[in-house]
Amino acid sequence: ASGKAALAVDLAGKKNGIVINADSMQIYDALPVLTAQPGAEDRKAAPHVLYGALRPQERCSAQSWRALAIAEIEKAAAMGAHPVIVGGTGLYLKALTHGLSAMPHVPAEIRAASIALQKTLGNPGFHAALAKRDPVMAARLNPSDMQRLIRAYEVIEATGRSLAAWQERPLRPPPAGWRFRIVIKSPDRAELHARCDRRFSMMLEQGALEEVSALRQDIEAGIVPADAPITHALGFHPLCDFLEGRIGRDEAIARAQAETRQYAKRQDTWFRHQIAPSEHIEEIVRVP
Repeated sequence: ASGKAALAVDLAGKKNGIVINADSMQIYDALPVLTAQPGAEDRKAAPHVLYGALRPQERCSAQSWRALAIAEIEKAAAMGAHPVIVGGTGLYLKALTHGLSAMPHVPAEIRAASIALQKTLGNPGFHAALAKRDPVMAARLNPSDMQRLIRAYEVIEATGRSLAAWQERPLRPPPAGWRFRIVIKSPDRAELHARCDRRFSMMLEQGALEEVSALRQDIEAGIVPADAPITHALGFHPLCDFLEGRIGRDEAIARAQAETRQYAKRQDTWFRHQIAPSEHIEEIVRVP
């Protein structure tokens, strides 16, 4: 809710640009309202790519997003267009601008087995199981961080090497000659929180609850996995709790708005500490 999408459209309009998504939720073709995907007006004002590009059954890592983004940047350059990359998934952006260590392929059956084990043991038990296999990663990860625990477990299962060892491999830098100018939108905290709250209310008016209901039906039908990344969209779980009668509508809204405010705060902290000057970055600008 900082206004970065509007800034991206404005830049694209001035520079004959193409807007390239760097949001880990907006890449899925599910929950377009709840994940604040660009509307018809924005898409008319400038071309947009990598929005709704994957099915909710698929998984997108920083490595796979980086490959998709590089392909879109190269396409834009070939057409004489200016790539404008926008999104709040800092790990994706850092993978592109600073480089990324090559990660191993994990067979689908090993990932499925790791997920099944986590469901059987629960997070504390699964964390203990990881500690026996990979004490280095277990020490780094919070026992409640299910997604990262599964990732660490599946990597050591598939390769026999700790994810920590893979992460220490040399970074693959951006393509030669590429330079980035980074603009970080950082509004006043109180104003940002008010925007977050207003935006969620607008999402409900635009059909976010109906989107959540439809995705829940796909999950119950076995079409979409219950742990699919899209289920981590801000507000999804509070709205599910409301639909299932566990909490009232007002409480669901309050929880979803609080989730969004907390995430915005974490984003701001992350960008302050993780995005640093490098040989590929010409400028880092912070604007209100």
